[in-house]
Amino acid sequence: MSPYGILDVTPWQAVVAGLLLTHITIIAVTVFLHRCQAHRALDLHPWVSHFFRLWLWLTTSMVTKEWVGIHRKHHAKCETADDPHSPRILGLGKVLGEGAELYRAASKDTTSITHYGRGTPDDWVERQVYSRFTWLGVMVMLLVDLVLFGVYGVIIWAVQMMWIPIWAAGVVNGIGHYYGYRNYESADASTNILPWGIVIGGEELHNNHHAFPSSARLSSKWWEIDIGWFYIRVLYLLGLAKVKKVAPRPCVIPGKAVVDMDTLKAVIVGRMHVFARYAQEVLVPVSRAELCRSQGQCRRFARRAKALLVLEGARVDSNARARLEQLLAQSQQLAIVYQYRERLREIWERTAPNQEALLKALEDWCQQAECTGIQALEAFSRSLRGYSLQSFGH
Repeated sequence: MSPYGILDVTPWQAVVAGLLLTHITIIAVTVFLHRCQAHRALDLHPWVSHFFRLWLWLTTSMVTKEWVGIHRKHHAKCETADDPHSPRILGLGKVLGEGAELYRAASKDTTSITHYGRGTPDDWVERQVYSRFTWLGVMVMLLVDLVLFGVYGVIIWAVQMMWIPIWAAGVVNGIGHYYGYRNYESADASTNILPWGIVIGGEELHNNHHAFPSSARLSSKWWEIDIGWFYIRVLYLLGLAKVKKVAPRPCVIPGKAVVDMDTLKAVIVGRMHVFARYAQEVLVPVSRAELCRSQGQCRRFARRAKALLVLEGARVDSNARARLEQLLAQSQQLAIVYQYRERLREIWERTAPNQEALLKALEDWCQQAECTGIQALEAFSRSLRGYSLQSFGH
């Protein structure tokens, strides 16, 4: 047999083979583990699911229930001391450099794994093979790589073993909560990072995912690449996948001026879109008009003001709160539009006796917003009346 395996590959062919094999692993993680198992965003044909389970056993030694449990706990406890891998709590360097170690430590918390890992595969092969002999799969993969690629097989195998710890456990969990841009102001620190679309399967769109965790599609803007969604669509066309939910994409129905139950439901379901639009159409123009004194100053103020005005949840620490109060003290109009943003958020967070009470609260919000004399706020309110669930689509 050739020292380069039964395939007798060249160095470049070995590189291509390594990229192909790691790409399959990424797709198995994002489509099967993440979107299908952890968030139930789609159903996969049993044959497809079992292929992904087998492949992940061979290339990562990860147990489905453990991965799902850790990831669900991350969403439930995001950016807190109980988050298994928050760079905001543990530091970016630790998550980047020790992502795999953090995963292993979290997997030993059997109470959390049992609680958060419910509903994952529990058949004979899962119990007796994949979960019981986690080390065996990667050894089989090493043997296969050696037979197919010879001396290159050792390098290919090493790359396979490092791929998920580096890109998923490190980059997505680390950089994806530290650097990047945000389409939606979720309460956590999640960000979108580019340009890693093909390398990590769309998982780089982390802010989009935290805004709509149960969505099978992670892309939001037309220029964002979600290669995982591409494969899901291919499986769907082949009858091997069923998409259960995608993030809503609300549109405004022209001429709709009555706040009705469809408006209320659309605003609640699409609240991340509502907040994003409110920031761009109200907070940004008002802050520019009120705070800018020159073109250069305007750019700086706009960025800083928006960053403070859209803060949510755990991101509003005492320092941020103090700076926000100083900012609002500089402009009465800016304070008013910020107050209306908070009142709008309270509508979908409050506990109301019935939907009619929430509808009345939204009607009052719109009527009062349109009487403030603040042009940007009034225009936004009139636009908000046009929201309807009938305009949501996949």
